[in-house]
Amino acid sequence: MLTHPTLDQLRALKLDGVADAFLELEQQDAARDLSHAEWLGLLLDREIANRTTKRTQIRLRAARLRHGQASVEDVNYRAQRQLDKALFQQLATCRWIADKRNVLVTGKCGLGKTWLACALAQRACREGYRAYYARMPRLFAQLELAHGDGSFTRLFRTLIKIDLLILDDLGPDLLNAGQRRDLMEIIEERHGRGSTLISSQLPVKAWHDLIGEPTFADAILDRLVHNAYRLELEGQRSMREPEPAGEPPSPSTATPLASNGKSAKGARK
Repeated sequence: MLTHPTLDQLRALKLDGVADAFLELEQQDAARDLSHAEWLGLLLDREIANRTTKRTQIRLRAARLRHGQASVEDVNYRAQRQLDKALFQQLATCRWIADKRNVLVTGKCGLGKTWLACALAQRACREGYRAYYARMPRLFAQLELAHGDGSFTRLFRTLIKIDLLILDDLGPDLLNAGQRRDLMEIIEERHGRGSTLISSQLPVKAWHDLIGEPTFADAILDRLVHNAYRLELEGQRSMREPEPAGEPPSPSTATPLASNGKSAKGARK
């Protein structure tokens, strides 16, 4: 069989995984002892793995995560912030997304709320769910602009159809009338259809006053809180602060190892 024409045909059919595995097997002496069925099985396994990786990469790019390298495997449970390890590991299974439930992450600035949210979103993308990250101040500005230039419908459709919507940094400024209306529409349309993760420096009990208008606040919180898991972080020291001199680096600053034994990008959070 002519190798190069075969490879050209495989790549023309977008079977890049099969083509790569075919090249590798041809260079291995042990592969000569494999049966046709074993060869085919190895080629198909590579193609499936290749396509799964590409789909995951597409979902991660579309998610626009602030911390793209965050992962649930790299979470630092030893940091002094009272992170509920059992609950977080339960959330890492993504069952809550399948059940269309929400997650509310609260705590002072610097405790890693955004990083944890991105880690859960990254895991969701790996599990086949679509995610989208947005900082709430910037999102409100985009929505206001979209109302004026006619792009609101397209942006709104993106926000309500995604499997997991991350709304980062709610508050501390009070919402105005337009922001209340937009947030109400988003939460209402997503209720029972998708999962929403909201992070805030303010405790959930303060969100009612933050939203401002009691009718809107009651409606929004009723759809958010009652089926939500809560990660309430507490701590005095920001994880952005450097380690005190003379102390060994903690897991939050050490470079973790990926599953392949190579150094992974990003530090534990």
